[in-house]
Amino acid sequence: MVNFILIFLCISVGVIFSKLRILPADSHKSVNAWVLYVALPALAFRFVPEINWGFHILISILGPILICLGAYFFVQIYDRKRRLSKGSRTALFITCALGNTSFIGFPMISAFYGEGEVHHAVVFDQITFILFSTVGVISILRNSEEMAGKVTVGYILKKIFRFPPFLACMLALIVPVFIDVSAANPFLDKMVATLSPMALFSIGLQLKLGAIKQEWRLMSAGLFYKLLLAPALVLSLALLLGSSGNIAQISVFEAGMSSHITASLLASQYNMNPRYCSLVVGVGIILSFITSACWYFFLPIVLP
Repeated sequence: MVNFILIFLCISVGVIFSKLRILPADSHKSVNAWVLYVALPALAFRFVPEINWGFHILISILGPILICLGAYFFVQIYDRKRRLSKGSRTALFITCALGNTSFIGFPMISAFYGEGEVHHAVVFDQITFILFSTVGVISILRNSEEMAGKVTVGYILKKIFRFPPFLACMLALIVPVFIDVSAANPFLDKMVATLSPMALFSIGLQLKLGAIKQEWRLMSAGLFYKLLLAPALVLSLALLLGSSGNIAQISVFEAGMSSHITASLLASQYNMNPRYCSLVVGVGIILSFITSACWYFFLPIVLP
């Protein structure tokens, strides 16, 4: 119950601060800086060394890739019927293919499964980030008139290896092989504890729920895929692989998170239907509380 109160409280405080203009317009960027440069790297160092590598985490590796592939075909089918503009088509793909597996995913896992189970989602989240840094960035820049022809392999690699959580994850895989880092766990626990409140507060600052009527068709398509179809795909994969237990359940649970905030902001920055991008993130966060609860109670039945 405490974790649910935390989620609603932190998001609500962010919304209130935004409405009352207590903070500068871009203040969420400062909050995000803490999450990206401090809290998420601390999470990687705290939990990655404890991951028990093996076939059982294959679902966490393949799940995000399946969601991305499924989003591509989903958008192709939807576009044949609706004839979307290039910007809307790209925005729909990005918001379907990539989930908010850390900013919302980790707090939601803490709320439903307990903080001790968050480490099961680290691999899923890192694969999602790699897809964002490659497939996501390439899709946005390639379909942007401003950046046409400027996307290079070097640019993509620079994006990946300059992202602090990714670097921390790589170091967390290598360093413990040579050094016992468990002595730092009490300190890391304190840093990780800041992740959920700061991330949720940032989301509240950015929530924009206006103009729903103008974008309801595209938004409905994006939400249907992200909150229902994507986790159903990962559930099918789990059944195919014979995966079960908490790792499989949390992978499906993570698949049902709302759209990736950073990817949505990047698409908006390049003028790819910014109104839709804002709405699908904001409404998706709200609806994901309901759909996630449904998945939480359903998954133990099919993936015991």
